[in-house]
Amino acid sequence: MAELVYPPVIGAARALFRALDLRFDIDGTEHVPRRGGAVLVSNHIGYLDFVFAGLAARPAKRLVRFMAKEAVFRHKVSGPLMRAMKHIPVDRSQGEHAYRHALRALRSGEIIGVFPEATISQSFTLKKFKTGAARMALEADVPLLPVALWGTQRLWTKGHKRDFGRNHFPITIRVGEPLSPTEGESATGLTERLRERVQELLESAQRAYPVRPKGPDDTWWIPAHLGGTAPTPAEAGSR
Repeated sequence: MAELVYPPVIGAARALFRALDLRFDIDGTEHVPRRGGAVLVSNHIGYLDFVFAGLAARPAKRLVRFMAKEAVFRHKVSGPLMRAMKHIPVDRSQGEHAYRHALRALRSGEIIGVFPEATISQSFTLKKFKTGAARMALEADVPLLPVALWGTQRLWTKGHKRDFGRNHFPITIRVGEPLSPTEGESATGLTERLRERVQELLESAQRAYPVRPKGPDDTWWIPAHLGGTAPTPAEAGSR
């Protein structure tokens, strides 16, 4: 079936990025499979992360179907777009329906996008990963594709006003080699291995990031362990 909505939305997003003069550093896109199912897994630090994680698959000419909370699908603007792009609504009180929907899509050769932290990390460090992505990969017999994003929190994130000015924000994206389960590996073990890989990619993205704080008032987007003033994981968890 022809994709009538997704490609124009991608084109509009790219036009917006040009207008905002975003500077992209994307590495590892050769790891995105050209065909067949896969579970793309990314850290979550900003409201637009699904757009940026999806960009990682475009050099392979793949479209990512993201799992997102049901409220997004009820919005009068985003709802019709999300449905037309075949993203998957998740009702957290009845998650099994979304899980089965995602499995069918994986088995039909789609890439499903998942944020295993389940919510934005306000500390900008990795939260604990839920096991759903690994369980889907195991059950559908497809690889996990680890992705790390950095810099997206500076545009729009929880607890801060969005900044869509022409501030030349760099956006760094790292894609790792696909992970497949070892013989007899559990979903918990695979999730732990996946989180370690995303952590490695995140640290690589942070090291490569070309911008440093402009002053003491520009450290909110940097994790506390890197010298910034973002809340620690413990502080963020209490909010």
